[in-house]
Order: sequence, then C-alpha cells, then structure tokens
Amino acid sequence: MTKPGTGRGKKCILAVDDAAFILSRITDALGDYYNVVTVNSGARALKYLEKNKPDLILLDIRMPLRDGFDILREIHTMEDRADIPVVMLTGMEDKKSVMEGIKLGVRDYILKPFDPDDLLERVRRILEPEKYGDK
Repeated sequence: MTKPGTGRGKKCILAVDDAAFILSRITDALGDYYNVVTVNSGARALKYLEKNKPDLILLDIRMPLRDGFDILREIHTMEDRADIPVVMLTGMEDKKSVMEGIKLGVRDYILKPFDPDDLLERVRRILEPEKYGDK
C-alpha cells in the first residue's frame, strides 16, 4: 500500500486492483494531479476506508476472494462512505457487469487496458466538474 501524497489541497483517490502494474499505471497517470493511494485487495480497501475518506475510488471488478461489486456493496454500508464516487476499472465488458455497476451507482466504467489521458480526463470530470465537466 502506498501512502497519500503530501501535496496540500490535492484530492485523494483510492485505487484498488490486484495487479501491481495497473496500480503503477494509475499512479503514473494521476499522481501529478491527485494523491493516489493504492491497495491490492478489497480487504485492504475496506481497512483503509475505516479511517480515511478518499474523494474517489477506482475499483477493479475481478479480484481474488471478493470481487469489486461485493466490496462496493460493503462500502455502501459503511458510515459516511456511501457517497464516495466509484469508477470501475476493469477488463470486463459484458453487459451483465455494466448493468450491475449501474445498479450499484458506479459513476463511470473504464475498460483495461486504459489510456492514461482518458483516465485523467474522466477522473477530472468527476472530481472537478466546474473545470472539466460537460458544458
């Protein structure tokens, strides 16, 4: 797990993926603009969320033991955490997964492999809609 950055005023993103190279790509794409905290399992994400409230969660669907949907359902039961916007970042593009994400209130759905500029743009639209949102 990486620690939040020290930049004052930067919004925090929790990235959850079991693949270290994906977490590295996320940090490379977003780290200059946001504090990026990475964890490699849903259990570690839930532990982090017990004491911290990030501004956005990037959540993989397919992970060992518990999938991203299960983790998202648990986040929704946590006090003062259900309102955190979640973006599913996954290699799955089947309709059933997309529909499940929509049902659970996912804000966006990004397929892997992702383009770093696209990831940054989509994150900015959620975290900074006044600057980057649709006009």
